[in-house]
Amino acid sequence: MDSIDIRIKKARSIIDEAEAIVIGAGAGLSTAAGIDFGGARFQQLMPEFGEKYGYSDMYSGDFYPYETLEEYWAFEAKAILVNRYDIPSLPLYHKILDIVKNRNYFVLTTNVENQFVKSGFSNDKVFATQGDYSFFQCGVGCHKKLYYNEDIIRKMVANTKNCKIPSDLVPKCPVCGRPIKIHLRADQYFIEDEKWDMACDRYEQFMSQTRNRKVVFLEFGVGFNTPGIIRYPFEQHTYQNPNAALIRFNKDYPNGAIEIASHTMSFTEDIQCVLEKMYPNI
Repeated sequence: MDSIDIRIKKARSIIDEAEAIVIGAGAGLSTAAGIDFGGARFQQLMPEFGEKYGYSDMYSGDFYPYETLEEYWAFEAKAILVNRYDIPSLPLYHKILDIVKNRNYFVLTTNVENQFVKSGFSNDKVFATQGDYSFFQCGVGCHKKLYYNEDIIRKMVANTKNCKIPSDLVPKCPVCGRPIKIHLRADQYFIEDEKWDMACDRYEQFMSQTRNRKVVFLEFGVGFNTPGIIRYPFEQHTYQNPNAALIRFNKDYPNGAIEIASHTMSFTEDIQCVLEKMYPNI
């Protein structure tokens, strides 16, 4: 791997000359931006749940076998509040926007905190394929409507006592009466509503326009949890297009397919620091 200064210079040249930029963002970008599900942030924001149930991060809290829905929703409501509603737009997302805002770009992300749109990215240029903390859906997908949840989330948190919400606040589907769940892709019941379909269509149309053009794939923090959504397709597009380049930011999994080694540049360093050095005046 070349020195960081050489890689930064090459990467900026590739980005500046690109006719299109496709941003792919995974959980590593949110972590780098400051949305850490564990450590000091968890201890600061949700210590009562760790003390009562014994886990040390929000991810573990998602999978904890709570005995009641009142306990489950107490945790989920607090996690949504601190990761979606009460957290401001973050500097790292603003930096990425500053780099691409006057360019031909599109964002594909598996993140569910809505940081791209919150930070000023055009909603029409973002496809959040795995869902959004902001919405509820029927737990068994009996109908395709999504329900914006900020008011009920804040009400749940305000009324939580001993890590439980009142029973009358446990959400139920207004159509079938079964439990509501967060609009996150976790099983076969995930709702792909009309807005999801439209975002998917816009992404596919954008990608169809990049064939054989100078396109750069900027991949941030995408590991192997769901590699078939961003990581593998970005490598495939780079392989199929001789004018494409892949710039991968990943401290744990920087390497890509051998077949596109000459078209791939990797950074294991801190994303914010690299981008600040790459574009110091933006």
